[in-house]
Amino acid sequence: MEAVQQLTEWSGWLAGLLWGNPLTLIILLGIGLYLTLRMGLVQLHGFRHAVGLVSGKYSCATDTGEVSHFQALSTALSATVGTGNIAGVATAITLGGPGALFWMWVTAVFGMATKFVECTLALQFRRVSPDGSVAGGPMYTLLDGLKMPRMATLFAVFALVASFGIGNMVQANSVMDGLRYIAPELDNYRWFIGCALAALVGLVILGGVRRIARVASTIVPFMAMAYLFAALLVLANHAAAIPGAVATVFNMALNPWSVGGAAVGEAIRWGVARGLFSNEAGLGSSPMAHADARTEEPVREGLVAMLEPFIDTLVICTLTGLVLVVTGAWQESSETLTGAALTAHAFGGTLGVAGAWVVGGCLTLFAYSTIIAWSYYGDRSAYFLFGERAVLPYRVIFTLLVVIGAAVPLQLVWNIADVTNILMALPNLIGLILLAGLVKKLKTDYFAGQRAGDKKHERDNN
Repeated sequence: MEAVQQLTEWSGWLAGLLWGNPLTLIILLGIGLYLTLRMGLVQLHGFRHAVGLVSGKYSCATDTGEVSHFQALSTALSATVGTGNIAGVATAITLGGPGALFWMWVTAVFGMATKFVECTLALQFRRVSPDGSVAGGPMYTLLDGLKMPRMATLFAVFALVASFGIGNMVQANSVMDGLRYIAPELDNYRWFIGCALAALVGLVILGGVRRIARVASTIVPFMAMAYLFAALLVLANHAAAIPGAVATVFNMALNPWSVGGAAVGEAIRWGVARGLFSNEAGLGSSPMAHADARTEEPVREGLVAMLEPFIDTLVICTLTGLVLVVTGAWQESSETLTGAALTAHAFGGTLGVAGAWVVGGCLTLFAYSTIIAWSYYGDRSAYFLFGERAVLPYRVIFTLLVVIGAAVPLQLVWNIADVTNILMALPNLIGLILLAGLVKKLKTDYFAGQRAGDKKHERDNN
């Protein structure tokens, strides 16, 4: 036990060093800014087209791929929309002040360009088997696009380990956290609930990406709308406080004389760190889901992927943050009232018991959807490293670990997950920088073709 404690302390120190290091955050944010400029503000001029793609416009049933644009987006969102949107935002605002929310917005805007680039590359370098199944992601981009087999292997190894941690056991533990808000007595049945959750996970992931996509495309819209509706109800009850809350966010984010320069620094640190942790831009995980999209145009799925940080951070995280600020809950944090508990407290102050139920229920669904999405990321990593023979054993092991995650405290797993996440990002970001020119050319050619097609359509109509 002493060895486990020492490992927990050491891994916690390392995770804090990697995520709390200003240089790390500058690199991650700087790459997002670089890609934003290199892609010509694709977040702005490509947004409307991205929405059209998700709605089914330009889709063709005979195109290569296993899932629709909407299903690919839902699967990726299943992994990103999770505990970070509820607990992560509360942590960021508690430690960094309301100004942290502004810096989460910044990471989301830059992250949209990062997502566009990494997912366009995933489609460009994906591999299609004779049976129609697809394999893609940063490991294939690094291997086939840059001829870097060692970097590709490193990414796959870190992604595989991360899938067991942040994608599995941590989330299973979060399911228990969510259920405690609904019925505290359920905490006494961790092993039973863990087994039930494992069964629900296994039924989905053993069916492969198509079943995962179908479940994700059902759960994600439902849970997102339920959470957004509850948040809007709270904000409607505090409508008069919203302008002041927004002003506070900007003031504490940008004005060093309002709360002291150190506080502004903390706002930047926690806002950027939690924003990146929430939307996973640059991490390299979601390209594995988007690689399965049914399309012959890599740029199209890149544009669809761009909507992830918008929905995850600019919409859901923003509403959570505003609820915390307008209700004043962020100033009431304590040793027992942190993270998800603080968010539940903020909702409960307006909605009563229903507020805790909404937060607990959504946290449970968010965590469950993250588990099934990350199972596919680990699945693809195992396939890349060991071939098809490794897929089924991986799925079985992944399912069994859900039980342990639900039943056992997991600070060590949290720490390892944080470390592997940042280690995943490094080879992926190298690939994005080196292949940014290729993506720019693909984007330019694609939109030139779209404009030509639109003009032809107009002539035909006339």
